[in-house]
Amino acid sequence: MINIDLNDFSGIVTGGASGIGKEIVKKLLFSGGKVMIADINEIEGEKTLKELYGFKKNLSFIKTDVSKKDEVEILVKKTIETFNKIDYLVNNAGINIPRLLVDPEGKEEATEEIFDRMVNINQKGCFLCAQAVAKEMIKRNRGVIVNISSESSLEGSEGQSIYAATKAAIYSFTRSWAKELGKFNIRVVGVAPGILEPTALRNPEYERAIAYTRGITVEELRKSYERLSIPLRRVGKLEEVANLVCFLISDLASYITGTTINISGGKSRG
Repeated sequence: MINIDLNDFSGIVTGGASGIGKEIVKKLLFSGGKVMIADINEIEGEKTLKELYGFKKNLSFIKTDVSKKDEVEILVKKTIETFNKIDYLVNNAGINIPRLLVDPEGKEEATEEIFDRMVNINQKGCFLCAQAVAKEMIKRNRGVIVNISSESSLEGSEGQSIYAATKAAIYSFTRSWAKELGKFNIRVVGVAPGILEPTALRNPEYERAIAYTRGITVEELRKSYERLSIPLRRVGKLEEVANLVCFLISDLASYITGTTINISGGKSRG
């Protein structure tokens, strides 16, 4: 267990009610931080509050659609009212709907609706949250924005071109925002996970769709997760991603900005 002191830190984790986001929330709380969970899934949000009831003084939840500016502004206002300040933002909310650019069978081809939905949540949502939070951070001349990208952002991914493209945009956001916000003592860093243990994104429907786009069975897909393309020969743990995020938020990482750290066990799609 890595111990990081975040006792004087408060902030927001989007998509914090499940998967990577939830693990990040837990690690932040165990490190002494205060967390506002922003998630569109109200049921999961309330479940998380109950599960982490022992941290109730440092934890709150607000239902938020990150693709809607008015809801993001309410999120930021509520966080300041609850914790007085925002030291960090973890831009984690995202969805992945595997589809092919062209499917001769006509079963799993990308549509304009799917494209718009993924871009609105993964890319626009990241922008809206960062913009609203950065305005508050500038007032205090301090802050950290952590953008959750993906190793597919640079490698590409068969059957996941739209998802990979939105994550590539986040990679570029990270570089550009770091250049813009550095003068205000605001750091912007990215985290790019590879294949991890099951999350809300990696569910049976996701595995069915991605297996179809690659012309293999779900069983073959699952076996492929741990092929030799991952030098460490295992999938990643959610806790390992959470540890990295908390380190980047902390003052231990005070000179790290404008870069995206790949956390994928050395995985390559080559």
